[in-house]
Amino acid sequence: MQPSPYPLVRLKPKADARKIRHGSPWVFASEVVTDRRTKKLAPGSLAVLQDSERGELGVVAVNPNSKIFCRMLDRDPGAVIDRAWLAAKLARALDLRARLYDRPFYRLVHAEADGLPGVVIDRFGDVAVIQPNAAWAEALLPELAEALRDVTGVTCVIKNASGRARTLEGLDEGHEVLFGRAPEGAVPVEMNGATYMADLVGGQKTGLFFDQRDNHAFAARLAARARVLDVFSHVGGFGLAALAGGAASALAVDGSEAALVLARDGAAQMGQGARFATRKGDAFEVLEALAREEATFDLVICDPPAFAPSKQALEAGLRAYERVARLAAPLVADGGYLGLCSCSHAADLARFRGACIRGIGRAGRAAQLIHTGFAGPDHPLLPQLAESGYLKALFFRL
Repeated sequence: MQPSPYPLVRLKPKADARKIRHGSPWVFASEVVTDRRTKKLAPGSLAVLQDSERGELGVVAVNPNSKIFCRMLDRDPGAVIDRAWLAAKLARALDLRARLYDRPFYRLVHAEADGLPGVVIDRFGDVAVIQPNAAWAEALLPELAEALRDVTGVTCVIKNASGRARTLEGLDEGHEVLFGRAPEGAVPVEMNGATYMADLVGGQKTGLFFDQRDNHAFAARLAARARVLDVFSHVGGFGLAALAGGAASALAVDGSEAALVLARDGAAQMGQGARFATRKGDAFEVLEALAREEATFDLVICDPPAFAPSKQALEAGLRAYERVARLAAPLVADGGYLGLCSCSHAADLARFRGACIRGIGRAGRAAQLIHTGFAGPDHPLLPQLAESGYLKALFFRL
């Protein structure tokens, strides 16, 4: 076997090498021998990870500026991380999505769960949007974009470099068209009979949240002839799905007028503009205002941003989820349905469910939990990394 071209990084004697051997993809700075040599490694460098007995565990991406010092790329210590390696990972990810979906609109790469740590790629037909949220992916971005073109045949790749994950890696923010021509205006995406307008250049994240696809479909089953309230709606997620499911009306609430414009455009594309309304404002304030107006709905869904993006924010986040439930529950007609969602990986299902139940109880409502949903299969979960299974959706009958 040829010697690896990469330098060595070693675990401390007390670090648990079994965790790495059993599939954990992260090694924290506290677990690594950080001498002057390793501290001088540039963020995004590749290295071979050794345990304390000098057994080789695999090839890792290194970032001395991050709490996650090493991200496992390949458990073969002789692997070479190049364009061909990237193409093989992308081809494996594409095979799964091609089996799941008959049209090329999905999350193509879900970071660690697809063997590309920190990399998110969403596909919108002939356009792919990459979020390189780890230093190694930023360093290899040209090769990654070329491999993506070779494997999928996309004609345009856009870099969306924003968000908390990049900040934690010490990376800057910004958007860039890596090759091809970016779409002029929003791209229509059909899911569950609804049409969503995705702004791939200026929109939030990659422009659309594919992860709620299955939960949208469940909500649509509850929506026949219903009056629907969609809070934290972004570009119309649950509201447009409800209209596709036969809802009598849908009101979308969001703090972003740009997102609401896209939501209205989506409703118009569906021929449902007359049954769709929007209300811009702080979600908590709008919920309180609707209560004062004595408004009621047959189906209320709240899909807020991550209130608990870290362990440090967990308790405050749980209080926020409880407050959402407390304010939303009174707006649900007797026998109606309440959907509550969380994309906070720090709030596990049990804690999120507890916060929601407390909020419903504080509102004086009794509830049946009828369904628990998660992200769709294009967002696979890596069993050794709880963070990859971040999305929870609870549906109650009140």
